[in-house]
Amino acid sequence: MFFRPRLSWSHVFHLSAALLFGVVFSGCSSRESAVVAGNRTQTLHVNNSAEPRDLDPHTTTIPADINVIRAIMEGLCEVDPITCQPIPGVAATWSVSPDGLTWTFHLRLDARWSNNEPVTAHDFVYAYRRILAPALGAEFRDQFHILKNAEAYATGKLTDFNAVGVRAIDDHTLMLTLHQPVPYLPTLVTQICWYPLHRATIEKHGRIDQRGTAWTRPGNHVGNGAFTLAAWTPNQNLRVTKSATYWDRAHVTLNAAVFYPIENPSVGEAAFRAGQLHIAIPPVAKIVAAQKDPALAPLLHDGVALSTAILRLNCQRPPFTDARVRRALALSIDRTQLAQRIIHSNTPATSFTPPACAGYTADPGVGTDIVEARRLLAAAGFPEGRGFPKTEVIFYSYHGTEQPVAEALQQMWRSQLGIDVALVQQEMKTAISARRSRSYEILAGFWNGDYLDPATFLDVFLTNGGNNQTGWSSPAYDRLIAESTRTVDQTARYTLLRHAEAILLAEAPVIPLYHVPMRRFHAASVRGWHENLLDLHPLKFVSLAP
Repeated sequence: MFFRPRLSWSHVFHLSAALLFGVVFSGCSSRESAVVAGNRTQTLHVNNSAEPRDLDPHTTTIPADINVIRAIMEGLCEVDPITCQPIPGVAATWSVSPDGLTWTFHLRLDARWSNNEPVTAHDFVYAYRRILAPALGAEFRDQFHILKNAEAYATGKLTDFNAVGVRAIDDHTLMLTLHQPVPYLPTLVTQICWYPLHRATIEKHGRIDQRGTAWTRPGNHVGNGAFTLAAWTPNQNLRVTKSATYWDRAHVTLNAAVFYPIENPSVGEAAFRAGQLHIAIPPVAKIVAAQKDPALAPLLHDGVALSTAILRLNCQRPPFTDARVRRALALSIDRTQLAQRIIHSNTPATSFTPPACAGYTADPGVGTDIVEARRLLAAAGFPEGRGFPKTEVIFYSYHGTEQPVAEALQQMWRSQLGIDVALVQQEMKTAISARRSRSYEILAGFWNGDYLDPATFLDVFLTNGGNNQTGWSSPAYDRLIAESTRTVDQTARYTLLRHAEAILLAEAPVIPLYHVPMRRFHAASVRGWHENLLDLHPLKFVSLAP
């Protein structure tokens, strides 16, 4: 078996439970666990599963960052913790014109930044100018192409941002002008990439279109969320504290939350059992045992996430430039075995989009067909795998199932196609960097839906899309997605999306594996944390009972 882990200090740290309890939780006395102390002080201790890469809402795509950003910043609309439907945030109310092209958001007069300056419509205009700046290369810039002239500005064809469909009517009125109706816009603006930014803070530490500056660090960050960034010790923890300037602070119960970057679920479970975490993701291998444990079963909460485990293939590196090779790999995978034996769920993925995504379900586009897989591989010049070049599969640990899944794929391809691949484990942030620079051959990961619409999945693979990162391009796919955005009738729109997804699955720049179940341990004291489709948990609604 070819398995080559690349371990860093972070991996060593996370794999050592003794070190975890001795260093990370050193602030708790031997007589009082972190959970007991947290219940008393309203301090939530949660496993964030990875070290945050950056807290810039325009340049991150990973949950570890997003979870923190949602605590320290707020957008026009926020998500209901149960239904994930949009609810008022910085905008108290909003309205849309009869033709569906003009949305007007009325901002709260008492919305404040953490430095006590008012949050204004100009802060949103500035943020949208930044995410569309061509030099920033923001992954989610495509979402803003619904704004009039935004795509032309983002691609450098237009240099006057005043022509883009975003305007501050006054300090507390923001107008967005679209080039086509988008009925789900309030849901779209719940995402972190639509959040406002504090201009003086951004420009104090760099250019508007500069990545990786110090504005996101403790002491520098100015946010407008229910919490403020208090401390961040890399590879140990990140702490946020209740904001004194947040407009709804009277209804925020928690005084603080501490995020721990525990990548190994077994270590997280040990910390949970020891009373050091309120929230933890259990190892999948122990799910069945936990469900039968009288002490743990009531603390284990099940949910269905809008998330798909996938393989990305670099379509600009031979032999993955050939759709026949990509399709052969996809057809030789036994997804039922992956889901039932490793994930302990019945959610094999025959499509990229999860089923019943806001009423949309794709036609089954990929299954298991070994005969066809072998035929395609031979037609591509690799009969029985002969001559297939050395290939690496990069993966990272998040749910604790990634290594056994990668090993199962390795075995399936070897036995069914005669292909040997090497497995390379990396830290999540390293793997994400490899994905962004396209320095990989096959990369395992996940795509989590950001809002309740299939577009949150299918927009990803548009040509030159910020999150495509495979090098794949299909004019036919692009045309169908573009036509769907101009189609108001939902039935007709979903038909177009099904045709587009059929192209995506047939050409296989991305290979779906299984739809991800979400399971967490909740300490008995936790209130207001709900497992929901988007796996979003606004801390302003969470509290701790004695």
